[in-house]
Amino acid sequence: MDALLNNFFNIEIFQQVFPFLLRGLTVTIGLSALVIPVGLIGGLAVALLATQSSSRTVRTLIAVYVDVFRALPPLVLLIFIYFGFPFLNIDLPKLMAVALGFLLNNAAYYGEIFRAGLQSVPRGQMEAARSTGLTRRQALVHVIVPLAVRNVLPDLLSNSIEVVKLTTLASVVALPELLRVARDAQALLYNPSPIVLAALIYLAVLWPLVRLLSRLEHKNMMVK
Repeated sequence: MDALLNNFFNIEIFQQVFPFLLRGLTVTIGLSALVIPVGLIGGLAVALLATQSSSRTVRTLIAVYVDVFRALPPLVLLIFIYFGFPFLNIDLPKLMAVALGFLLNNAAYYGEIFRAGLQSVPRGQMEAARSTGLTRRQALVHVIVPLAVRNVLPDLLSNSIEVVKLTTLASVVALPELLRVARDAQALLYNPSPIVLAALIYLAVLWPLVRLLSRLEHKNMMVK
């Protein structure tokens, strides 16, 4: 038991590395604040093209895009963008490479969630909105999209929590996010306690969101 505590829950090491992990946490939060809104916007655009476009070609291309980027491992995608693009004479900064990788991946997942939300809105809502004098675009912006978002809000939040955890992939391009800092500390101290502390920090940050998600899911079940 003492060996377990010393190797995984070493309080002295916790105190030593905590300030450095907090710096990594700020990077993780900043990265999440960038990639989640970008993914949401990209996903909404994907969903609108998939459900509202009159072009069968556009809908087919969107379906292919969603299938490809949902099947492609995000780590492979990020490695290709950061290390492969320079061979095409495109040298992206680390943050931009990560943002692009997450945009391509997240837009596919968010797009499917938004698509389900848009399709859950009865067609009569569009007709009712148009009858008040709104154009089709205005009806989408002010009526259909808000209703769709409300219907799939738990799914959006659940996917966003997963995105926060996926920001650990940014370590592959040496961005000093929380897990990268913890792994560096582990290598320096020859002790996995920094990894455990990083996990506890993730738990503390994400636990309120998980509880909120549970409440939203319960509320949706009660409504149905």
